[in-house]
Amino acid sequence: MASWYGPGFHGHKTSAGSIYDQKELTAASIAFPLGSRVMVTNLDNGLSVEVTITDRGPFLKGRKIDLSEKAARIIGMLNHGTARVRISLISKPAGSREVGAPLRYFVQVGSFSEQRNAEQLRSKLAAYYADVHVDRLDADHRRYYRVRMGAFATRSAAEARASDSARFGLPVVIVTE
Repeated sequence: MASWYGPGFHGHKTSAGSIYDQKELTAASIAFPLGSRVMVTNLDNGLSVEVTITDRGPFLKGRKIDLSEKAARIIGMLNHGTARVRISLISKPAGSREVGAPLRYFVQVGSFSEQRNAEQLRSKLAAYYADVHVDRLDADHRRYYRVRMGAFATRSAAEARASDSARFGLPVVIVTE
C-alpha cells in the first residue's frame, strides 16, 4: 500500500538532508535506502512513476511508501489517499544496505561542513569507542561530514550507546539506514 504526503511536510528537511518539495518526484520509505530510485505502479490503473527515496516513512502498519503530491497525482491516487502498488527497485546508492535487509541504527553525535572538525570529534570519541567513524553526505549542493557510532542491530542497543555518550555534552541523534 502506498499513501502520499504533502502540505504538512512541504519545506521541511528530509532524512536525506534536502528540503522536501511536494512538487518533486520523491517518496518516503523505510524499505529502501535513502537515495534509491524506484518505480511505483498503481495496480488499479496501471499508471507508473519513478521517484527518489529522500525520506523515512510511512510509519503506519501495512504501508510501504509515501509518495510526494506530484507522484501521487501522476499515478492517479491523490483523491483516494492510498493505493495498492508494486514497487520495483531501479537503483540504490553504492555501499547502502541490501533491500530487505534489516535496518541498522547509528548514534550520530555531530554533523559538520568542515571535515577537520568531524575528524577532531571522531578522534576524541575513538578513545572511548571503537566504532566511531565519519560519513560523508552530499545534499542540497553541500557536503556534510557526520560523526557516527555503530551500526547497531537494535534501537535499544543504539539508545544505550546514546545514553552513555551523552556525558560528552554533544547533541545525540539516533538514525536508521
